[in-house]
Amino acid sequence: MKKILVLIFFLFTTLTYASFISIDKNSKNIDILSKSEIFIDKSRELSINEVKNKKFTANNKKNLAFGYSPDFNVWIKFTLYNNSEETITKILEYDNPLATHIYFYNEKNGYKKEEGGLLSKAEKKVCINQIFTIKLNPKEKTICYVKASSYITALIIKLKLWDIETFFDKEVKHQIILSLFFGAMLILGVYNLFIFFFTKDISYLYYVLYIFGILFHQLAYVGFAKLYIFDTENMIRVIKSASIIVAAPVLALGLFTKNFLKTKQYKIHNIILDIFLVLIPVSILFFLLTESFDKYRNVITMLFLVYLMYITLYAALKKNKQAYFILFAWTIFLTTGMLMFLSSAGIFDIFEHIPYLIEISFVSEALVFSVALANRINSLQEEKEIANQKLLIQQQNETQRLAKKVDERTKDLTKTLEEKSLLLKELNHRVKNNMQTIVSLIRLQNDEMQDDKLQDVLITIQNRINSMSHLHELLYRDEDISHINAYEYFEILIEEVKYSYERDIDIHLNIKTNLKIEQAIYCGLILNELITNSFKYAFPDEIGNIYINLEKRGKNYILEVKDDGVGYTQSNRATHSLGLTLVRTLAVEQLEGKISIDSKNGVDVVIKWKDHDKS
Repeated sequence: MKKILVLIFFLFTTLTYASFISIDKNSKNIDILSKSEIFIDKSRELSINEVKNKKFTANNKKNLAFGYSPDFNVWIKFTLYNNSEETITKILEYDNPLATHIYFYNEKNGYKKEEGGLLSKAEKKVCINQIFTIKLNPKEKTICYVKASSYITALIIKLKLWDIETFFDKEVKHQIILSLFFGAMLILGVYNLFIFFFTKDISYLYYVLYIFGILFHQLAYVGFAKLYIFDTENMIRVIKSASIIVAAPVLALGLFTKNFLKTKQYKIHNIILDIFLVLIPVSILFFLLTESFDKYRNVITMLFLVYLMYITLYAALKKNKQAYFILFAWTIFLTTGMLMFLSSAGIFDIFEHIPYLIEISFVSEALVFSVALANRINSLQEEKEIANQKLLIQQQNETQRLAKKVDERTKDLTKTLEEKSLLLKELNHRVKNNMQTIVSLIRLQNDEMQDDKLQDVLITIQNRINSMSHLHELLYRDEDISHINAYEYFEILIEEVKYSYERDIDIHLNIKTNLKIEQAIYCGLILNELITNSFKYAFPDEIGNIYINLEKRGKNYILEVKDDGVGYTQSNRATHSLGLTLVRTLAVEQLEGKISIDSKNGVDVVIKWKDHDKS
């Protein structure tokens, strides 16, 4: 009879405590979810008192993933039993930082609600995941409930019970690993940003945008953003922009692929790529404006990732060297993206087996892409060197061709100039000879004349012709036919006039510049007229001085002819008029200058004109 009673007591005890989770101070890490019961509240309105009377279903899974599930709450029920003789304190960890709302109810505390979750406005937490403290006295048991829901992110449930010291050791290591990951990604981002500043290659800018997009995505995904960066209100804004956070790095990666692989050479594939690049921003805007289709917000991005993998593989088959480097990185990225998608959808959780697969994959992928970009620099450098060599050879060939052409052209021009110079000299020589012939005829005619006035007229004409004849003589003699030595030219003219009138007049020449041929002709005629007038009318006693000055000030020429004779009088003003009229005409109309005449103390004629040479 005793044996039967013992057996009955043993069976009762076993059945009674079968649903208990027995713990003590040596319990370091226990999976709670697989030893719990669950109930799904599709009405989302049941309170703790109502749920206690509901029938829960036993669960043996360590991880429950419901995907995007904003339409129901999940209740988890479990019982803890302290089988030791000591009071123990444990930490219950909800091992997923993305659940928006988590509520904990403990029988021992009268089912007082403790609030947590991504969008919780409770006190600032110190851990990445939501935790609740459970304290049990010796041999005490308590029933606990956890209500979890997530109306923006995927609903994934993991519950673990930790010893305090073990938990914080794990938490510190976890945050250190994540910090190393973020630091590595930040360094790679800054590294590629500096390369962009130096190379101005837009591929680097797209890749930097991708890295910083991934960095921000992971800050939110692993809970760092809520823990260290944003308060609850700003975190709500971030989570509501989940479509941007997910799609932005993928869009940057698409632009990077388009530019890096130069997909314009693959016409049809490039058109499809452009369509995706338009669809991504459109989908972002669509999911920002509506919540009805949020469960499908990752579909387009996943299809785009698959297509980017395909076009990279296609480019590799087409012998695109750049594709070889990023094909491996694409494989890592696409695999990781698919696993994240499967985990969020509740289909398969790889992270239960490899906790830091995402971080390892992203860093590996970023390193491979950075190597690919570094190789691109080498390729661009090689292409630049080849292009420089070709350009150098082309420049040398072009220089030789141009030098030969210039040499030939120079010879032709030299020959032409020599012929032109010869012709001009011959022309000047013939003109001078013709003028000398005319002068000789005038002299012969003058010798036969008895009339003094007529002789004077012929002498004047003779001197005028001589002034032009001497100019042509100088042009014939000099190599430079564009300018005339004004001093030599004026000296010849003066000697000619002095010879004609045989008077003891001192002429003082102060010549500081040369004259152009077209100016010299008119200046010679002007000078001839002025000194002829001075010889004829200024010095009744046949003694005096004539001062001739020629200089250039800036762009202006100044010719001054001055004598210390008697000046104009009423008796000789008319005799001066014809010569002065010629002087005025030449100065104003031909030289386009100005003339001033002062006849008070002798005659002082000043002519100013501008040099119109545009060279």
